[in-house]
Amino acid sequence: MDAAMVILQLAIVLAAIFLGARLGSIGIGFAGGLGVLVLALVGVKPGGIPIDVILIIMSVIAAIAAMQVAGGVDYLVVLTEKLLRRHPKYITYLAPVVTYFMTVMAGTGHTAFSTLPVIAEVAKEQGIRPSRPLSIAVVGSQIAITASPISAAVVFFSGVMEPLGVGYLEILMICLPTSFLAVMLTAIITNRLGCELKDDPVYQDRLAKGLVTMRGVSNIQVLPYAKRSVLIFLVAVIAVMLYATLISDKVGLIAKENIILSRDNAIMIFMLTSASIIAITCKIDCSNVLSASTFKSGMSACICILGVAWLGTTFVSAHEVGIKELAGGILQTQPWLLAVALFFTSMLLYSQAAATRALMPLAITVGAAPVTLVASFAAVSALFVLPTYPTLLAAVEMDDTGSTRIGKYVFNHPFLIPGILAIAFAVIFGFILAGIVL
Repeated sequence: MDAAMVILQLAIVLAAIFLGARLGSIGIGFAGGLGVLVLALVGVKPGGIPIDVILIIMSVIAAIAAMQVAGGVDYLVVLTEKLLRRHPKYITYLAPVVTYFMTVMAGTGHTAFSTLPVIAEVAKEQGIRPSRPLSIAVVGSQIAITASPISAAVVFFSGVMEPLGVGYLEILMICLPTSFLAVMLTAIITNRLGCELKDDPVYQDRLAKGLVTMRGVSNIQVLPYAKRSVLIFLVAVIAVMLYATLISDKVGLIAKENIILSRDNAIMIFMLTSASIIAITCKIDCSNVLSASTFKSGMSACICILGVAWLGTTFVSAHEVGIKELAGGILQTQPWLLAVALFFTSMLLYSQAAATRALMPLAITVGAAPVTLVASFAAVSALFVLPTYPTLLAAVEMDDTGSTRIGKYVFNHPFLIPGILAIAFAVIFGFILAGIVL
């Protein structure tokens, strides 16, 4: 294939992504499908659809939405607010802790939506620049996907790594401490970014115009079965981890020939089962699940992954041979470049799972070492680069001080520096710990 055709196809991919970014929200999924159509018209065979990733996300979101209808998410928000208001001066450090572990538990960063208003309000009340805790909280929720035992990205990655002798538990044992340490180290730096709130001219202008309000403590009524729904969901997450451990080649408690459920099937079954138990024992109206904010945002994410990830795999599959020839020697001498490739891929594909699915198998076939693969995994979290990701936009909207704003040059927004730093630290720590563990 000549260079002109490759450039044309790449231009189609980038144009579709640009159109999706302009449309916003679920529109990036629509534009991804359009891009696949245009590539097909110029002779490119459509690549594989990430069905496994989409199904895992759908089942996890269904369970979380059921928990939300039962009041579980509100209960977690109340706990979060109590923690933040008890130690308001440390909000830049506590906010990412909350969003990080909520994402680890839930397998999706969309749980951060519910905590962002609280973070913005507490910061504002303390005279702390809200962009600081909000930016690192959003970044923390994104990078935590690579440490979540039930995220589609971790499940897929562990599946392709097992033939290389790296198990599910080893990946979590490396990714969880390295990503969390990276987020907290970045929080220390983020707490010094930007001028103080009282010195921000945008804030002063909005304050003078009466556009800044103080809402005070949230008046959230916790439903009777809220705690029960959270407990049921947590039991399901633990069950997934236990089952994944039991069927792991490393543990070997269940022989391969006796395994009835794959790890993917187990996650979907456990999540849907937990949703059923919540519906029955917490007496929820299942029709309300369809209108839950987590359900809407999660299903929107599925469409985005369907379109954009399909677009990405279509282009990568068409040029797999050339990419292998180019990347093989480079990754042997410069292994850190895999993290760079994953960074830019996830930036364009808008999904940790989609980026993992697109590049990790390819990296394995070109001979990337297991240490390199695991250490670079955190780099699939660069969803903050383009300021159109839902949680990022929500953080901007929640901050009426104007400190969390997107600049006229698009990329000059408060999430970029914390995001790059967090991923860089996570990859560096990953190479160190993976070198020891593996």
